[in-house]
Amino acid sequence: MTDLFNQDSVSAVDARERRTAERRRRARKRAQRRRNIISFIVMIVALGLLVGGGWVLVRPLLNPDSDPTVEVTDYPGPGSGEVEVVIEEGSSGSDMATALVEADVVATRTAFINAYNANPDAAGIQPGTYTLMQQMSAEDAVATMLDPASLTGNRITVPEGWRASQIYERIAQRLEIEVSEVEAAADEVAADYLPDVAGGDMEGWLAASTYNIHPEDTAEDVLQSMIDRTGEMLDSLEVPADDRQDVLIKASIIEAEVIREDERARVALVIENRLDGCSGDGRLGMDSTVAYGLGITLGEALTQERLEADTSYNTRINPGLPPGPIDSPGQLSIEAVLDPAEGQLCYFVSDLETGESLFAETLDEHNDNRAIINERSNGDD
Repeated sequence: MTDLFNQDSVSAVDARERRTAERRRRARKRAQRRRNIISFIVMIVALGLLVGGGWVLVRPLLNPDSDPTVEVTDYPGPGSGEVEVVIEEGSSGSDMATALVEADVVATRTAFINAYNANPDAAGIQPGTYTLMQQMSAEDAVATMLDPASLTGNRITVPEGWRASQIYERIAQRLEIEVSEVEAAADEVAADYLPDVAGGDMEGWLAASTYNIHPEDTAEDVLQSMIDRTGEMLDSLEVPADDRQDVLIKASIIEAEVIREDERARVALVIENRLDGCSGDGRLGMDSTVAYGLGITLGEALTQERLEADTSYNTRINPGLPPGPIDSPGQLSIEAVLDPAEGQLCYFVSDLETGESLFAETLDEHNDNRAIINERSNGDD
């Protein structure tokens, strides 16, 4: 009984071990199959990523515009369409770049700045309104802006010494309107925009300079920009607000009387000394103010009758300064008023042929200088 039991037990153990071994073998096969499947899947995914990544890299080379994720630093040009871009007075290359990027003329500020710096003529780009294509290459944009034909806005240049009436005519011409419309606009601007010290008179406050006229600008806009320019200039020279009208009056006389720039400070000295009474009557005695009061140019003959005309601008008969400026003075004349020469000069006479002025401290010296000028003129005849 014992031997049979043991034999059966051994057989049972062997059977269990075989079954266990079989299960383990099958489990290993299943595990191997799973590993094979996972490896295959990983290989397929890796191959897909490789192919996809390669296409991402190659596609922009075949068609750069097809991938929106690629940063465009400069357009290839030549561009298309049309857009107006305003370049303000005093704009740097960087300021221009900003305006052009906002209008989509160039792709990036960097592209334009590089093209601007690479072109030795770029500093010659003028302020104004430009008609340009969109999506131009930066190099083409610089070249186009150097061409005066691309400027669509009008420009007004006010020379030193021009009177308000001349400036009104120039504005009317540029805006293609009647002078009467500019005069009406001037009345409104004088009432609402001029500093109180000007007394409502535009004369002298329309700064001599060059201005950009944009297509939408009105006469009021242009006049205000001229007044603003005067204010900015006086601010930069630190002229007190209460002194500005007198400074402009004196500077306008210097502008009208002086031909040579190096004589401005001496004429400014004569004005100060005459106002202080060096001539004994406190009168300036300036022909330029007499002519202004008569509405004639200084070049017209001042007969004795005209010299004695009773106008508020006749500084031969009225002491002190005239009631207002007689033209638009330039900055050099204003600077001369603020920093006149030193000395006792009280008179001067100008040679209209040579532009030279002869200065004197006394009336006798002045009369001698006048004789010299007359002799020169008679000799030329």
